[in-house]
Amino acid sequence: MPSTLPPGDPAPRDGSLPPEALDTLGEKAFGVYVHVPFCTVRCGYCDFNTYTAEELGPGVSRAGFAATAIQEIRLARRVLGERDVPVSTVFFGGGTPTLLDPADLGAVLDAVDGELGLAPDAEVTTESNPDSVRPGDLEQLLAGGLNRISFGMQSAVDHVLHTLDRTHDPARVPQVVADARAAGFGQVSLDLIYGTPGESVPDWEASLDAALACEPDHLSAYSLIVEDGTALARRVRRGELPMPDEDDLADKYLLADERLAAAGLEWYEVSNWARDAAARCRHNLGYWRGADWWGVGPGAHSHVGGVRWWNVKHPAAYADRLAADASPAHARELLDEETRRVERVLLELRLSEGLDLSVLDASGRRAVPGVVDRGLAVIDGERVVLTREGRLLADGVVRAVS
Repeated sequence: MPSTLPPGDPAPRDGSLPPEALDTLGEKAFGVYVHVPFCTVRCGYCDFNTYTAEELGPGVSRAGFAATAIQEIRLARRVLGERDVPVSTVFFGGGTPTLLDPADLGAVLDAVDGELGLAPDAEVTTESNPDSVRPGDLEQLLAGGLNRISFGMQSAVDHVLHTLDRTHDPARVPQVVADARAAGFGQVSLDLIYGTPGESVPDWEASLDAALACEPDHLSAYSLIVEDGTALARRVRRGELPMPDEDDLADKYLLADERLAAAGLEWYEVSNWARDAAARCRHNLGYWRGADWWGVGPGAHSHVGGVRWWNVKHPAAYADRLAADASPAHARELLDEETRRVERVLLELRLSEGLDLSVLDASGRRAVPGVVDRGLAVIDGERVVLTREGRLLADGVVRAVS
């Protein structure tokens, strides 16, 4: 695809895309991500674009979010045109989407369906904290069209949750999972974090055991990353907490993989396990496979046909742009063929299906035998697939074959 857009080009006021970006629309799955940037408390490790009520400032509230998001969805229809590309996945992330009234999430989903069209088998996910929904909320969410929910469990151990600034009671998790099942959710996922300062191996085992006792369809386990600018980073810099230990992280990853596999959850991405293929998160698979998606909300990122753009971050600026009938996009870039190829290596190599060898350049193909000899990958037909040890060193493998 010829480059018609310099990297970092300011996004046009009307949000229009180059014709060549739209030419391929429909060749891959199309998703919608809705970023709900509200939190009750800012967790110390989190560097996402989120805001507590005190941080929002005047003129912005949760109550007006749905109407503003719907304005962007209407903009998406104008930009994408009348193409018959049904939305195969919708993901409400944040922040804590379930801080909004369930009717608001339903209204946004209705707008996605009305403006863009939902596929009959669309996967519709919301993230939630264990303490931000009650049985009635879950019933309303299901009635509003959502069919998958992901709870931020993070840990089953009180002192670990305290270090992470998580406020929910770990005993609440089994109950909210049961409530989701009773409401009719067919897919329930749990998120865990390992490597928190002060977390022992027995602590991590307790969290895994508690999560598995809930019988989730899907589980994500992420190593704690100390992000610059977070409260956690400041505590580490002051010497109040140690940095996560790489050997400890590796041991806990291997322990998780063993426990989850024994419980019937198979890995399909380095940090994600599912009961079966139907329980895999189709929305996130779209990211890893280079699909197209429109990101709605403050700070949300989008990708269509090799054009990537990102919205202004603050909810007030986001709302002001849309109120002025302008795109909320802050800037965008056109990904050239080499950048797209390298990103395919970075993302697809993380998947259990592996990476097609044809994606590698000559240097990358020459590096593959060495990676295989080190036990970090295997060749499966025409694809290179990470071993368990390779998953621990996935970034290094990517560097070697890129």
